[in-house]
This record gives sequence, structure tokens and C-alpha cells, in this order.
Amino acid sequence: MESNIHHKIIIAGGGTGGHIFPAIAIANAMKQLLPATDILFVGAKGKMEMEKVPREGYQIIGLDIAGYNRTSVIKNILLPYKLIKSYFQAKKIINEFKPTAVVGVGGYASFPMLNIAQQKGIPTLIQEQNSFAGKSNKILGKKAKAICVAYDGMERFFPKEVIVKTGNPVRQSITKNNITRQEGVDFFQLNASKKIVFAFGGSLGAKSINETLKQQFQEIVAQGAQLIWQTGTSFFQQAKEAVQGLESQVKVYEFIREMDYAYAAADVIIARAGASSIAELCIVGKPVVFVPFPFASEDHQTHNAMALVQRNAALLVKDSEAQHELIPKIITLMNDTQMCNLMQTNLHELAIKDADISIAKKLIDIAH
Repeated sequence: MESNIHHKIIIAGGGTGGHIFPAIAIANAMKQLLPATDILFVGAKGKMEMEKVPREGYQIIGLDIAGYNRTSVIKNILLPYKLIKSYFQAKKIINEFKPTAVVGVGGYASFPMLNIAQQKGIPTLIQEQNSFAGKSNKILGKKAKAICVAYDGMERFFPKEVIVKTGNPVRQSITKNNITRQEGVDFFQLNASKKIVFAFGGSLGAKSINETLKQQFQEIVAQGAQLIWQTGTSFFQQAKEAVQGLESQVKVYEFIREMDYAYAAADVIIARAGASSIAELCIVGKPVVFVPFPFASEDHQTHNAMALVQRNAALLVKDSEAQHELIPKIITLMNDTQMCNLMQTNLHELAIKDADISIAKKLIDIAH
């Protein structure tokens, strides 16, 4: 591969860590294969990518774009104006940056950027993380040069000839993680002789997981186990107050940047079923109970989780049943060594560690 080829790549999307971290992994892989590549990120103003991407050393431009607000109709009044404005902004970015290819990773900024690129004949690549494609990607998929997927059967949504099964990209801190359990335990100042439950609801937190833990975390402690709990911003204070007096056994964090240490420390995990989390959990191979977010588009988190449940690689609790089922299921799993071992084996079999490189190679293939 010629290392002096000069590509200019736009990576568009974001909104959650599940879109941002894979996007950064693709960018890093492009830089690894072709160091001279210019990479520009495009996100949505006010979303977490505007802070996370620059921290990784990349430039990002924000579009004035938002999604439809299902909880407050009044907040949608400016939506048509924002959509039109974002299209003009997308056109300006493409005209000025002149990309050789544009990548969409999902999130609000993906659609206008890829749509404009396709109108101008610039090659586009879609990184479809989920087992059930959303409406935007189905529309964009008709003109995409490549669609990188993580699940079988995606020809239900996309033209078969452009689908490439690459898996979902995962941060290098996870794929190359050689942190021991003891190092993970020490990092969180816990007791290595006791079991550890790690609960996280993705980068923004998860209401049903948080509320269940707030009411029932003492049942985990009563089992002689410990808890690492990532709450997200909005629930952090409530959780801190709830665990007062038990801080040596329950560690509460708003956001954990050092996920490699948390995964290393954990014996069992509670998580949402975002594609990014699933890709990471397959690599770390820790027994997991998924609580899929029920309002994700096309209920894709349930589809994602079921792909693992059907292979005895995970358990599932419906969001609406978390209050009654989650903690009993976690306690049962924690004490079932045979089931934990089976899950670990099956998760590792599903792991793909080089998805970022596979996607970057495909991107180089299609770029002008």
C-alpha cells in the first residue's frame, strides 16, 4: 500500500460514545495505513463528539442539526430550519475540504454529509453497527460504495454487492488490553477476593439500570459482592447519595474513561446493548446481562442483544422488567461458574479485533 497517497476523509456522525469511539478507531486505522491522510470529523453542535473528538487530536466541525424530539413537540418548531441550514453547512464543508471519500457512522450529522457527498459523486462508506438498519442508512445505502456491517443477514436492508462484514471497530485500549484483574481491582480500590459487578448504560447513562441499582444495589453487597457503577451525568448525584456509607464496596462514577480497567476488574457486567458495547464485550469476554434501550430506532438494541443470547453468549432483561428481574438474574449469574465460563467462551468466538483496519482498507479501495 503506497504510504504517500494523500486521501482526504470526512467522518460524519456521533451523538453517543457508541458512534464516536468507532469513528475515532477508523480514523486511527487510516492514519496507521496511510499517515498522510487528512481527516475531518463532522458532528452535531452541542453533542458529545464536539468535546471527545478534539481530545483525540482530530479537527471537528459541528452542524446545526437535531433529531425529532418525541417528548416536547414545541422543541421541534425550529427543526425544519435546522435541517435546511445543516444541508447548506454540509455542502460548504464538502466544497471547501474536497474529500476523496465520506464515512457515516450514524448520528444526526451522518445523513446530510453523506447525502450531499452522494449528490456530488464522492464515494461514501456506511459503517452500520447494528443488526437492524435504521431508516437513514437504508436510504443512503442505495448509493453507498461500501457498507461495513457486523452481523449476518444485512442484505435485508442493503444491496448485497456492497456489503462487507468487518465487525464493529473497537478502541485500541480494549483490543490491546493486557491489564490484569488485580490491576483493575487496585485501580478502583476494591477487594480482589470478592466478586465485582460492573454496570454501565453507555456514555450517557441508562435510566432503568440506574433506578434499579439505586433501589437494589444493597442486594449485590449483601451477596458479598462489589459494584462499579457508571451513571452518566444526570443520575450521578442521586447515585452518590444512595451509596453513602458503602463507598468502599460501591464505586460510583459519572463517566469512566478507563474502560479497560473496569472490564479487567469485572466478573459480571450489566449493560445496554449498543453495537459498540457489544463489540467490546465480545473482546473482553465477560459474562453480561443486557438491558436493551427500548426506544432505540427500530428497537435495534434488542435485535443486537438477541444475536448473542441465541448463542448462549449473554442474558437479556427487558427494560420494562429491569426492576423485578435484573438484580436476581445478576446474582444467579454471579454464582453460576459453569454459565459464566460458557458465556466467556462464546463471547470470545464472536470477537473481531481488527474491524478498524478492515474498514480503513475498504475506505482506501473506494476513495478517489
